[in-house]
Amino acid sequence: MTVIVTGGSRGIGRSVVERLSATGVPVLFTHSASDAEARELEERLGPQVRGVRLDITGDDAPGLLFDLAEELGEVSGLVNNAGITGRIGPFTDLADDDLRRIVEVNLVAPVRLCREAARRWKGRPGKAIVTVSSVAARTGSPGEYVAYAATKGAVETMTVGLAKELAPSVRVNAVSPGFIDTTIHARAGEPGRAFRLAEQRVPLRRPGEPGEIADAIVWLLSEQASYVNGAVLEVTGGL
Repeated sequence: MTVIVTGGSRGIGRSVVERLSATGVPVLFTHSASDAEARELEERLGPQVRGVRLDITGDDAPGLLFDLAEELGEVSGLVNNAGITGRIGPFTDLADDDLRRIVEVNLVAPVRLCREAARRWKGRPGKAIVTVSSVAARTGSPGEYVAYAATKGAVETMTVGLAKELAPSVRVNAVSPGFIDTTIHARAGEPGRAFRLAEQRVPLRRPGEPGEIADAIVWLLSEQASYVNGAVLEVTGGL
């Protein structure tokens, strides 16, 4: 079983790669610009883990990614983790180029990767897809990330539809994280956002850790979740 993980050099994706590797699963992960982090992960985890710098929105990205992963072994899992928020702020401040990029990375790329998986896996049972959504799909993230929230709502709908269409060969699920302590907040302009919002709104009074989300993703990929299909699993601390 080889698993593809998009956005695997940092944050939640990195934790997914580490946990899969620890169980002996070969992993091909993508990254967009974090060469040093990707190289460190490869060197530490060994030859069964391979990183590739790839724009997942590229025309040939889905086919290329699956071809590369198949060099490590039969591909049985896909984790759509890569995502961008855009800069934090009012919806009216969002430029057209930013909006297009958010939609391309967060929605179009996962749809195309799921389509590639469905075509290659037709009639081959035991496959699984997990897409990383966000609690923003439920809250709408007003004043901060409305476009991002909209794309996450869309991938949750995709999850439900594909779970019904691709069964029984492929199980399709999603994980919806709450406020998680990763660098995505710093890249959007507010490094302490997860801590600020967790203190205000999360019953557990803390942000989540990337590994706590990774554990849910790896479980959904596993046979332990063999009867879970079409689910959006919230890991939000009670938010």
